[in-house]
Amino acid sequence: MVVFKNSGRPDFVPGHAMVLAAGLGLRMRPLTQNVPKPLLEVGGATMLDHALDRLDDAGVANVVVNTHWLPQQIEDHLERRKSPSIVISREEDLLETGGGITKALPLLGDAPFYAANADVVWRDGTMPALHRLAAAWEDDKMDALLLLASTVRSTGYDGHGDFLMDPVGLLERRPERVVAPFVFTGVQILHPRLFADAPDGPFSMNVLYDRALEAGRLFGIAHDGDWYHVGTPPAIAEADAEILEREGSRVRLLF
Repeated sequence: MVVFKNSGRPDFVPGHAMVLAAGLGLRMRPLTQNVPKPLLEVGGATMLDHALDRLDDAGVANVVVNTHWLPQQIEDHLERRKSPSIVISREEDLLETGGGITKALPLLGDAPFYAANADVVWRDGTMPALHRLAAAWEDDKMDALLLLASTVRSTGYDGHGDFLMDPVGLLERRPERVVAPFVFTGVQILHPRLFADAPDGPFSMNVLYDRALEAGRLFGIAHDGDWYHVGTPPAIAEADAEILEREGSRVRLLF
């Protein structure tokens, strides 16, 4: 069990994280023709900085960022940041989510680590979502712990959801022709053992999620704040307006 100190921070917080920033952003064209999607601004900051700021605030010291599409722009942008410490994992060939993390695994240590998509934006609820994930982590029974958002309450999301979740957080895939109550936010804690015997080359994390599902080791928690699905150009305007309205001021952008 994780015990919270007076600060509200759990005793266990992963010291490493990976931010996935290598995607092509095809659904965001033409905006991503000359700018990588993680560098598009939402709510006064780039989506990449939103993720890095949350990780920095959570106490994560070391972050790996993978790049592929227009990589130099992302790498130049990251040089302006003072924290956290960032290492680049450049992919000459796009490796997808699973392949990208597998390539970077030697840089992520041998303990559980955070992973977050660089093109998602979330606002914390009663406490930081990353701390809630860390507090919920149970190493003896989990290989992956996903942060999930309500399918019907997520801004910009109009899909059918991804998962069903039982009272203890054990996940089940959405059955066909069913609207699942939860959608994966792109934020998670992963243990390196999940990647044992991972495929070579490009592959989706869904391959490893399915293995964990079969073993009963894929869990989730429900996000208690806001989550923005920023998948298309119109979604940027929608998320931007809502974030600025709710926060009342522009989000900090680190230089």
